[in-house]
Amino acid sequence: MRFAPVGAFGALAFTVGQYGITSLGALAKLIMTLYIACGFFVCVVLGSICRANGFSLWKLLRYLREEFLVVLGTSSTEPVMPRMLEKLQALGCRKSVVGLVLPTGYSFNLDGTAIYLSLAAIFIAQACNIDLSAGQVITMLAIMLLSSKGAAGVTGSGFVALASTLTVIHDIPLAGLALLIGIDRFMSEARALTSLASNAVATVVIALSEQACDRQVLLRTLDGQPLADQAAAADDSPAATLASKLG
Repeated sequence: MRFAPVGAFGALAFTVGQYGITSLGALAKLIMTLYIACGFFVCVVLGSICRANGFSLWKLLRYLREEFLVVLGTSSTEPVMPRMLEKLQALGCRKSVVGLVLPTGYSFNLDGTAIYLSLAAIFIAQACNIDLSAGQVITMLAIMLLSSKGAAGVTGSGFVALASTLTVIHDIPLAGLALLIGIDRFMSEARALTSLASNAVATVVIALSEQACDRQVLLRTLDGQPLADQAAAADDSPAATLASKLG
């Protein structure tokens, strides 16, 4: 771990020395493209899924803001898994559903890693002046989607998955990974944040589809209404007042 920064510096120095200072601009464009792609996926794809199921994506992200800050600092989704289990159950999702869907999503629903693998592979091909046909691109994307499954939710796991995938795809040289070593840390946050948002949405949606989530608790909690206020509101309801008088 102590030598990792030295290795990243050496990779950047090699990239600049081999391809010139202009290569840094291309790497910056890759980082920007990844963040734009992940933002589009979260806002459009996940937002549409949440809207179709009757709750707000923005309220869910605000509810999980502390976990997102931890992931932003660590570039890993693993440290927040216990808190995610508790908070998703507090939303009204049944414990059995949360305990099955969320850990499974940590290994098989890594959307951020899938986006990263596809962009990184195409970037390396373009940097090496390799022309890929439409069939090769589709095949590569299919392999990347499969490779993202089972990747660990720790920092650098996406880079390891990319290296193992390029050993299978002979159209793209494995040596091209040297271009990405120095900037992989900056892209790791986007991968982790996207995957965490995707897993949170997937857990709530599956719980709703299985009738294993109290929608009233979900909506009130996302609106920021404490559970104590919900209980008080329930006690002050006309039905509760009539029941108390009859009792």
